[in-house]
Amino acid sequence: MDNPVDKRGRLDEENFTYRITKDKKVFISWHGKQVITLSGTKAEDFIIDIKDADSKEAQLIMAKVTGNFKHGNEKMFKRRK
Repeated sequence: MDNPVDKRGRLDEENFTYRITKDKKVFISWHGKQVITLSGTKAEDFIIDIKDADSKEAQLIMAKVTGNFKHGNEKMFKRRK
């Protein structure tokens, strides 16, 4: 089945990585180069969203947070309850 969000299969490649520090800052890298640092509520929201995400979903979350994503009508992930 085609995924309308990832038609080219880019999320299958693990381009993004992240690291969470002891003080709850999040460093997100793309191909090994740090592209964004999250802190405060943005970092907390990211940690909650990424916690139970599978590999492909995690890549999508990081792509959206960094802004490295197609521009259009995509929606941000909502917190899982």
